[in-house]
Amino acid sequence: MSAATAMETPVSPDYPRELVHSLELADGSALRVRPIRPDDEHRLAELFDRLGPRTVYQRFFRAYDRLPDSWYHHFANVDYHTRLALVAEQRTSGEPVLRAVARYEPGERPGTTEIAIVVEDAWQGRGLGALLLDALFAAAEAQGHRRFTADVLAGNRPMLRVLSRLTEIRRRELDHGILTLEFERRRARDVAGAAEPQRRSA
Repeated sequence: MSAATAMETPVSPDYPRELVHSLELADGSALRVRPIRPDDEHRLAELFDRLGPRTVYQRFFRAYDRLPDSWYHHFANVDYHTRLALVAEQRTSGEPVLRAVARYEPGERPGTTEIAIVVEDAWQGRGLGALLLDALFAAAEAQGHRRFTADVLAGNRPMLRVLSRLTEIRRRELDHGILTLEFERRRARDVAGAAEPQRRSA
């Protein structure tokens, strides 16, 4: 089955096709954002293999040469309500390639939703992370999730800058170099200097 056919035939009746859209970064790069699918397991593994050690550490808080196969299965299989992941894929001559993944799932504190994101090294600093996170927040709010949490390395300044621009931080705790933040999506945010998406329905 071709990638295009797979997009036209969702693997689940709950697959939220309304979240599929195209975007264009400020540098002209075109990507498609869509909810993750179970058949993305191997694409997630390929994305991990392209991540540098620093990016892996910022995402998982420890060094990994590889992840257990069961993790990719867990990451790729979501219910699209309490757990969701959005991927940013680039069309190629072969099958699409994942360049970033943002996800949410129930947080440890009651009433909170935990978020996480990883962007391939070559695509960092181009506005993709902020656009994908904003799409994730909108999707989460549509499901009634409005109080978010994230664990971020205290030295991960790019991520902290994005969160400060997109959200209102309500609580922060620092423990052994890891900041636990609790926040809500900013309603009238200042996006000066941020990349604006060229969003089109897909």
